Amino acid sequence: MSVSIVADIIERHEEEVLADWVRRQKESLGNRRDLSDAELLADSRNLLSVLRETSFTGADADINRPEWAKARDLLGELSRRRAMQGFSPSQTATFVFSLKQPLFDRIFQIGNDSKLAERIWSVTTLLDKLGLYTTEAFQKTREALISRQQQEMLELSTPVVELWQGVLAVPLIGTLDSNRTQVVMQNLLEAIVAKGAGIAIIDITGVPTVDTLVAQHLLKTVAAARLMGAECIISGIRPQIAQTIIHLGVDLGNVITKATLADAFLVALRKLRLSITNA
Repeated sequence: MSVSIVADIIERHEEEVLADWVRRQKESLGNRRDLSDAELLADSRNLLSVLRETSFTGADADINRPEWAKARDLLGELSRRRAMQGFSPSQTATFVFSLKQPLFDRIFQIGNDSKLAERIWSVTTLLDKLGLYTTEAFQKTREALISRQQQEMLELSTPVVELWQGVLAVPLIGTLDSNRTQVVMQNLLEAIVAKGAGIAIIDITGVPTVDTLVAQHLLKTVAAARLMGAECIISGIRPQIAQTIIHLGVDLGNVITKATLADAFLVALRKLRLSITNA
């Protein structure tokens, strides 16, 4: 079904449609101040231009076709910007859906003839598809943003601290899952290379529970550090964690374990043939 009616309306009533559309968008957005009038007007005018250009060719409402590429690109970029600005999915989709009424008003001005229903249906179908595309593009941006923030949080929550020349410590707080283990391993290995460290202390005082999976993650990290030439010490082994490890039958091999980070640090100093004395 051709949507050429859209081109006809925009060609004849562009400024009227634009003014009506922008007004409706402002009403739906309420008191938001992070979207300027100039930006709102520019986005609206750009989409009208693309709609006029594309629908003038006699294109149908299948927005996946190549002729709708400009519209998809424009809406994709708009969705990305608004997701970054903190807009909700409905507020973003309203950019498209609020164009319905201005177009419908002009369709009724053309006349109530036998093609009225066809005109309304073609415009509704087109705008519904464009609105859904906007929502999908918005969601993809939000998911990518959340994923990046989660990765940044993981990196911030797994610092590698140099306690002494050649001695590193990784204080872990919270749950240790596969994704976090990968970050811990990567940060630790990079620090071992950068600092030329020979000993790494993995402190699990802040890890609430240790199960078989957590123990396996720890052993993987220890094994990776050994491949880089560093010996690992696990500290923060509380009585309940020790009992859990024994109950689960987890074999930590010849990994040195200590109750506190301080105890582990003393072991590291002895391995480096260093000692702490009172002045």
